[in-house]
Amino acid sequence: MKNILIIANNDRDLGLAMSKELIEYIEKNGGTARLASDMDNDYEGGIIKDELIKDAECCIVLGGDGTMLRAAKALGDRDIPLMGINMGTLGFLTEVEKTNATQAVDRLLADDFRIEERMMMKGSSEGFKPESTYNVLNDVVITRAGFSRIIALKIYVNDQLLDTYEADGVIISTPTGSTGYNLSAGGPIVSPSTRAIIVTPISPHKLSAKSIVFDAGDRIRVRIEKRNRSQDTEAIVSYDGEGNTDLSYGDEVLVACSERSVKLIRIQDTNFFGVLRDKIGG
Repeated sequence: MKNILIIANNDRDLGLAMSKELIEYIEKNGGTARLASDMDNDYEGGIIKDELIKDAECCIVLGGDGTMLRAAKALGDRDIPLMGINMGTLGFLTEVEKTNATQAVDRLLADDFRIEERMMMKGSSEGFKPESTYNVLNDVVITRAGFSRIIALKIYVNDQLLDTYEADGVIISTPTGSTGYNLSAGGPIVSPSTRAIIVTPISPHKLSAKSIVFDAGDRIRVRIEKRNRSQDTEAIVSYDGEGNTDLSYGDEVLVACSERSVKLIRIQDTNFFGVLRDKIGG
């Protein structure tokens, strides 16, 4: 791959120093590179100008997993694979450490890598209308809007009632997102090659409320129940940490497998389980 788009998180890549080094290195070794940083108008509001994406064969993302999620969203339905260089902390999605950045670029330019495809979900609180539907790589999270109280959430799977969670909220995640908030809330780690949807309650007030893993073909519907007479907004839903929407009694959030997927470039020979040992093995 010779034509490369670089997306940089300026808070991580201070002064865009590494981005500039990589552009120089790529061009010195026969490639071309364009830069979109979140400090530029070219990447303002998570939208990248078409002229930057034009002819891009792949995208190098400098930042943490959050930057990778924003990059995947910004590229939309363009079939451009992503390679992450970890400028953050854990970095499950950003596989390459910054000390190995140029070696990874060498592999890219030589087409010496593999592609790993990750499923996405789509979420909406308005019936999957195009203008209100979000594609997510990690998770859809519904949390309480107030302090020191719980919310009631009716969970339906394929229009069949599963349970009512009285909890601080619920996380609906992909296998990729299983190592994120889902893991912190006590949910299972699911191999990212799996096609599945994981539903995990947040601090449930019932011992029997546990995480459940569903088939990717299942459709999840969460209905907000009334518990607080003095407050109109019962909960808030977010999609990969963005698109926050207030929810009131009777509102519903729909989640299903998306038609979209994300392609990740893998340079390292280590598989997911090796990464898992390195990142959280202790």
